[in-house]
Amino acid sequence: MENETEVSETIIDEVPSIGAPSLKAGIEAILLVVDEPVNAITLAQITNSPEIEVLKTLKSIQKEFDSREGGITLREIAGGWRFYTNEHSGEVVERFLKDGQTARLTQASLETLAVIAYKQPVSRGRVAAIRGVNVDGVVRTLLNRGLIEEAGSDNESQAVLYKTTPYFLERVGIANLEELPPVADYLPNMAALDSIIDESII
Repeated sequence: MENETEVSETIIDEVPSIGAPSLKAGIEAILLVVDEPVNAITLAQITNSPEIEVLKTLKSIQKEFDSREGGITLREIAGGWRFYTNEHSGEVVERFLKDGQTARLTQASLETLAVIAYKQPVSRGRVAAIRGVNVDGVVRTLLNRGLIEEAGSDNESQAVLYKTTPYFLERVGIANLEELPPVADYLPNMAALDSIIDESII
């Protein structure tokens, strides 16, 4: 009996962890930072969960968001899953993005722009991983402001890459990227660039 207990405990200890409070929580967190739709197989591998359970959870999340009639929906596109804004909220999103043309950049925008400036060319997923939050809306704002632009796609993931524009250099007041103030590899403190951009860009 004692040996059986030890074997059982060993088997339990070897069960891979999802890495989140629940499968649902893990999937939602991943979907908030992806650049492109992600398929169920990939989600299953990342969460150490059976694909069938992942698919059931995706359907459940989709049904939950659709039933609350909010501004976000979960869609399956080209075999992958990703969060999108609902079509019926398109007008207010467009209005917000247009208003952003004349408003000062938010702290979130400044930090995202700083990451792109130092890590370019870089994908939204990479920026989101560095900042720890979803950056889809912020990236759209920076695109609309003409401060960043698409720079091709990643060879492996095919995710869209972004870089700063000549307009960014103009607004910041530097001739080239080499004139950016030095920061650590992992951008622990972007106050220097934030200060420059905040004073230069309206």
